[in-house]
Amino acid sequence: MKFKNSYSTIKKSILLIAVITLTVSCDGYLDEQPSTLIDSGYIYNTEEGLKSGVVSLYKFDRDRYDNSTQDYMGAVLMQSRSDLAFSRTGYTGLMGRYQRGISPIDLGSNFTSTLFWKHFYNITNKATDIINAAEVVEDVDQATKNQIIAEAKFFRAHSYFYLYRMYKNIFVTTKSVTVENAFDVVETNSTKEEIFDLINSDLQFAIDNLQWNVKFGRISKGTAKHVKAKVAMWEGDWAEAKKQALDVIEDPMSPHSLVATTADVFKGDRNNSEQLYVIQSQDDVLGGGEVTMMNANFVTQYFQIPGIVEEIEQGGRGFSRVLPNNYLLDLLAEDPNDTRDDNTYFRLNYFYNDVNTLPSGKNVGDVIDIYKPISPANPNGVQYQRYYQRLHPSCIKFNQEDDDPKSYRNRSNILVYRLAETYLIATEAIMRSTGDPLPYINAIRTRANAAPVTAVNEQVILDERARELSFEGQRWFTLKRMGQDVINRQITSFAGDGDFFPANRGAKDPRTNWQDHFINWPIFQEDLDLLGPNYPQNTGY
Repeated sequence: MKFKNSYSTIKKSILLIAVITLTVSCDGYLDEQPSTLIDSGYIYNTEEGLKSGVVSLYKFDRDRYDNSTQDYMGAVLMQSRSDLAFSRTGYTGLMGRYQRGISPIDLGSNFTSTLFWKHFYNITNKATDIINAAEVVEDVDQATKNQIIAEAKFFRAHSYFYLYRMYKNIFVTTKSVTVENAFDVVETNSTKEEIFDLINSDLQFAIDNLQWNVKFGRISKGTAKHVKAKVAMWEGDWAEAKKQALDVIEDPMSPHSLVATTADVFKGDRNNSEQLYVIQSQDDVLGGGEVTMMNANFVTQYFQIPGIVEEIEQGGRGFSRVLPNNYLLDLLAEDPNDTRDDNTYFRLNYFYNDVNTLPSGKNVGDVIDIYKPISPANPNGVQYQRYYQRLHPSCIKFNQEDDDPKSYRNRSNILVYRLAETYLIATEAIMRSTGDPLPYINAIRTRANAAPVTAVNEQVILDERARELSFEGQRWFTLKRMGQDVINRQITSFAGDGDFFPANRGAKDPRTNWQDHFINWPIFQEDLDLLGPNYPQNTGY
């Protein structure tokens, strides 16, 4: 069942969202009393207000996945920039091919400013306000305070960690914005040590004060441990990453376990034993969230072919923005028994299902094969551009059974963190430190009905992460964490589809467009102008 708030909590949280966006008080300007009790005093000085403030953090975090956020790009942009995707068209395609978002003044950087820089700083500011207020509020017992602060600190750490991985030159603070400091200028970026000290401190507090078992959609001890393991990987602290990951996997109190089959991972509302954090949404409920186009971005336009209409079983309604490329499909095909490309994570084939528009000689249930991609055996293809538009394999991880198959816009739960990644973190951390990594990577492969591996190295881990976690927004960060040489090799060798899509050559080819400094995103110039004159832009811009 999807997470539901009571009507009163939802109403207060919605009112809170309007109030909490004000970063300074109006005292001294207005003497009128508020017409509702939901004012800043209520939010920051009462137990119920602070709890509502925490609920608002979940709402703000969900905003990035909603269609209302810059034409759906916030949720899909990181999937388009990887070695595993073919970015076919649209502005997302331009970003994925390194034609936009590559200058501090272009429209793509304006988009990422809203979708990432402003979005995550908005969350860190609000989380900091809640933390600082909760620490001094009276008439709230310590256990409740700690719970409130722990969730807020998780969101602050989660947001700063995302910002660091994207931009590197970021600043962190534990100070709330007040009338006295609202116009203070940030003179320079924080050091890596300052950034990771705060992130780790916040996550440790969350680990110490959150419970294992919580309502679906809420942050748990397992969520915080998972993210702390990810942070440790970025620091090269393999022992810490191993400890935190194995706690989530093996602690007797942990409620988390891998679901039985790949078909079960994204089934239903995703609120299963594997989830560590699921964005919750629900139709026709106040506070149920906005619609998202994540699924539509990743699913092809098969329904434009005569003889087939949209249906959830074949992926819903899509528009072929970002597709799995041949490199990823080849990785999935290495083991013919691997179920991840068997209509669970990815759909390879489409079938006629509309008796009223069937082409002559075709039957309902026949595989559609009217277009052919370019291949060594078929060097010219058959309308290969139509193949990429209408018949190319699709990622169906974001397709949900209760979606409207005829709509691009659906309200669906979204898995943000899940246990399969924890297993792969454990694999890598053990490989780079001590112990036997094989049981952890092979647990993932066995679940997918793939043959176990007998040895592990960096490329084996990269390949398994591609098969298991592709299109979940993790790949770019994994490549960057592994270093400049790794991301250069993977992008220039595999991004896009190269010779399989000749129109993607030249200006449209991400392999040739890639430059070393793209490993950090540019800080949008208007954001940089609000900082001190010596605040550093990322190298290369």
